[in-house]
Amino acid sequence: MKCYWQPLVLVFDNMYQESHLAPYAAHSASSVGRRFVETPSASRTEFQRDRDRIIHSTAFRRLEYKTQVFVNHEGDLFRTRLTHSLEVAQIARSIARNLRLNEDLVEAISLAHDLGHTPFGHAGQDALNHCMKQYGGFEHNLQSLRVVDALEERYGAFDGLNLMFETREGILKHCSLKNAQQLGEIGHRFIQKKQPTLEAQLANLADEIAYNNHDIDDGLRSGLLTEAQLAEVDFYARHRREVVLAYPDINGRRAIHETVRRMINALIVDLIQTSQECIAQAQPSSSDDVRNANALIVFSEPMYAEAALLKRFLRENLYRHYQVSRMTSKARRIITELFEAFMAEPILLPPDYQVENSGVGKQARQVADYIAGMTDRYAMREHRRLFSVGEI
Repeated sequence: MKCYWQPLVLVFDNMYQESHLAPYAAHSASSVGRRFVETPSASRTEFQRDRDRIIHSTAFRRLEYKTQVFVNHEGDLFRTRLTHSLEVAQIARSIARNLRLNEDLVEAISLAHDLGHTPFGHAGQDALNHCMKQYGGFEHNLQSLRVVDALEERYGAFDGLNLMFETREGILKHCSLKNAQQLGEIGHRFIQKKQPTLEAQLANLADEIAYNNHDIDDGLRSGLLTEAQLAEVDFYARHRREVVLAYPDINGRRAIHETVRRMINALIVDLIQTSQECIAQAQPSSSDDVRNANALIVFSEPMYAEAALLKRFLRENLYRHYQVSRMTSKARRIITELFEAFMAEPILLPPDYQVENSGVGKQARQVADYIAGMTDRYAMREHRRLFSVGEI
């Protein structure tokens, strides 16, 4: 007797998948939608599709070789834009679950928020913005949106990734009024002074939690920061004392990891508790209510002050350290010289980035797209190819 197994077709009910969410969370059914209409997935919510598209994108893979603080070749254990984005997503999902927000949306935003970053971190962005000053400037949040809206080439029906409105909105954390006026619906909230979804607000603060604390870890690992310096920061010193009390014999890397872990936990717990209180007070019943309220995902005032002091310490002692400054000075020079060379002779660019008879402004934007898409090591290699006689 033969037994024939019928193939099991999994058709998930998106409404059911999101039924546990709070009414003020972002729901697929109430989304503004995509720029280009697509048939819904039979197995994933729309925000899950966004997350998957981001992970499979070329720009996401490039983040592995883009600077967080330390240039990629300076050490294998320092964080890159890729590992940073993964850490942001992990922190954001954990908080979203506690607040009954849409974990898939907050993860998609977190994974995509740095896609537009130049090589060499903020030094690269500042240099490219200076180069593009007369052509509309350069800002990595806008570039991240440009990546997912236009520059990724994976689908036959449209340019970009055709992400949901709420994902695109969350990627665009900051925007000037001038730029917002040119972006259509995605820029309206900056003009109308409204809030994005709670998921977007959360991804923004998860980013701060991740880079502040993990830059401490990388700073200590590099030797550019010392524990003696950090002892002057009360937030660090207080948690370091807790570690010593709990584990009197602990030292070295393990003690640092225990301290940083406790700092991250303190920030997360405070953010959850304070946000719950703000949401309870505002009583939003929909995502539209969230947009018309003040920011609801926030730290308490004491924790905000401690985080600000930590950020100032890192700026003064790590980001402006002379060894970091040496590398950022080189980075600015590499970006500037690449831009100037490509603008002077566009024929040096790959054919896809050469613009014929379309004006210098459009050519400049293509040059900016090409440079922004480079990894650290590719930018250095391109620079050698253009300016070193021994390179081809």
